[in-house]
Amino acid sequence: MLFDSHAHYNDSQFDGDRFEILDSMKKNGIGYIVNASDSMESVEKILPLTEKYPFIYAAVGVHPEECRNLTDADMEKLKEFTKHKKVCAIGEIGLDYHYDDVAKEIQKKWFDRQLSLAEEVNLPVIIHDRDAHADCIEILKKHNIKRIGGVLHCYSGSPEMAKELLPTGIYFGFGGTLTFKNAKKVRLSAEAIPIDRILLETDCPYLAPEQVRGKRNSSLFMHYVAEKLAEIKGISVSEVEKITTENAKKLYRIEG
Repeated sequence: MLFDSHAHYNDSQFDGDRFEILDSMKKNGIGYIVNASDSMESVEKILPLTEKYPFIYAAVGVHPEECRNLTDADMEKLKEFTKHKKVCAIGEIGLDYHYDDVAKEIQKKWFDRQLSLAEEVNLPVIIHDRDAHADCIEILKKHNIKRIGGVLHCYSGSPEMAKELLPTGIYFGFGGTLTFKNAKKVRLSAEAIPIDRILLETDCPYLAPEQVRGKRNSSLFMHYVAEKLAEIKGISVSEVEKITTENAKKLYRIEG
């Protein structure tokens, strides 16, 4: 069974067939899904999915592109949400310098605050890092990631950056980009990172694998990523499935 460590089934792209897709997961080899929020509004949409489906868990947090109007009161709301029995992480949180919609200082402030919240409630973090590697590392090093745990989702950094972060105990998430024809750096990073520190993900409905590029992504396409990682690591697909699922369960503290 595969573990999709990062998905967005609350996204409007699933409005037409959300339950049909989720109902098909088990028979297609998907054992677990962590549905990550990206805004205060999305948090309230993802929790009902965890109550309907035993295999879905939730991460609560605010994406850097959505943090412009965050308040201290929002942090208190997030803290309350973490009391839900299916909330297993704070995320997705982080930095995104690809666009300049939200000032870097604002992004850094709320990334730091949400990391502090994760430490306070003792939950792992799901980290978004796009074109902001240096600042991301600097802020992460201020916090005890080794104690709470975390994953750099959709990892896009270099093998050298990964090696610098390995002592923190952090995990690295790989999804559809691993299969892209021009993703040489991503594959080099996957090769360099030990298999016991890798998670598989989709970030669906985004970043569909090369074989279905242009289509709406879903956990049903995860096998393409598992096959590519097996090729890179020189092991069987079944080994990839087993190890990455155990990694995710360990990070998110999921039993069973």
